[in-house]
Amino acid sequence: MAGKKKEHEAEVSVDPREISQMNIGMIGHVDHGKTTLTEALTGKFTDEHSEELKRGISIRLGYADFTIRKCPKCDVPQAYTTLSVCFYCSSQTEPIKTASIVDCPGHETLMATTLTGAALMDYAILVIAANEPCPKPQTVEHFMAAEIAGIEKFIVVQNKIDLVDEEQARENYRQIKEFLKGTKAENAPIIPVSAQLRVNIDVLLYAIDREFPAPKRDLTKSPLMYVARSFDVNKPGTSIEKLVGGVLGGSIMQGKLKVGDEIEIRPGIRGEDEKYHPVITEITSLMQGNKRLEEATPGGLVAIGTLLDPAFTKADAMVGNIIGHVNELPPVYYDVVLEYHPLERILESGEKFKVERITPGTPLLMNVGTARTVGVCMKGGSDTIEAKLKLPICAQPGSKIALSMQINGRWRLVGYGVLK
Repeated sequence: MAGKKKEHEAEVSVDPREISQMNIGMIGHVDHGKTTLTEALTGKFTDEHSEELKRGISIRLGYADFTIRKCPKCDVPQAYTTLSVCFYCSSQTEPIKTASIVDCPGHETLMATTLTGAALMDYAILVIAANEPCPKPQTVEHFMAAEIAGIEKFIVVQNKIDLVDEEQARENYRQIKEFLKGTKAENAPIIPVSAQLRVNIDVLLYAIDREFPAPKRDLTKSPLMYVARSFDVNKPGTSIEKLVGGVLGGSIMQGKLKVGDEIEIRPGIRGEDEKYHPVITEITSLMQGNKRLEEATPGGLVAIGTLLDPAFTKADAMVGNIIGHVNELPPVYYDVVLEYHPLERILESGEKFKVERITPGTPLLMNVGTARTVGVCMKGGSDTIEAKLKLPICAQPGSKIALSMQINGRWRLVGYGVLK
């Protein structure tokens, strides 16, 4: 049964500076304070799942928007805030730009979730705790994931600065500079912060405004959106006549989508023949944060109301799909040929290693966009891999696919492949 079609509300007048223009990834090792820093910037604690609260770590991707505002009277960087009224002089502040934070889990067993988040990022904040040696293993893996995703600009937050003395802070700074030497983040600003005590948050906001310009978008291209979440928003016991269709959440990568558009979703839904079939539906609503839109463009995270049966979208069942106009999406692959690029990794022991070859029969965890699948290597070598996929993917030729293999019983990032 499809969800009920509702008359959409009239477009609400929204200051364009308060519509998210970009996605900023919050990346780094477990327990280095990414979620606390996200809360300091956005006011939202993104660990909302019951298991996250019980274990004290992020498990799912967390999302939160924040608007950078500036006081017209105070000097920089104190002028930068997220408050509507200036803390120092009580003047009304003015919005400058809005961004969405993608808070990635730092635990090694959740690296595949981080790779999903990396596909949505325009820029990244690399969080490194000042009271631990740098780099830690997931610091390296998260940074590699961001580089695979093509992120060009970074800001480094040297967090927990309140837990160390000046000598320790300087040594940690030296280690960070050494770690980033020769990378795209070599000249990234390194900002000492205490997220817990809200120290230097104004300096970080100033750096975000200065270092992360609104990305240039081509709105003339055919729309393409990665699905990162999917929901059934109907409460238990809702009567049939009041049911609404399933909701798809994610980020538009190119083009634009409008209320009333007919859209296609690929690979789609698995049928009785065990094959996946594309789904066609209609957009009934568009939301970004708590703002209702008539048209959504790249930048920020968007929730799309549809006419889909909510049974298809509940519990993130459609994560990994791609949305676009009918017959304008990339092809679906059940088998892939990849140009293979191995990466150097660091283990917890500090040992470095590199997987030069992936041999036939090796299972591989593959991430492309927000899709995650397991492939079995059918033909391997030092520069090419052919693999059969357990779940199909929808992807453009030339896309980078992150490759993980089991090491000591855990999936670990070992390289990436370029889809031929």
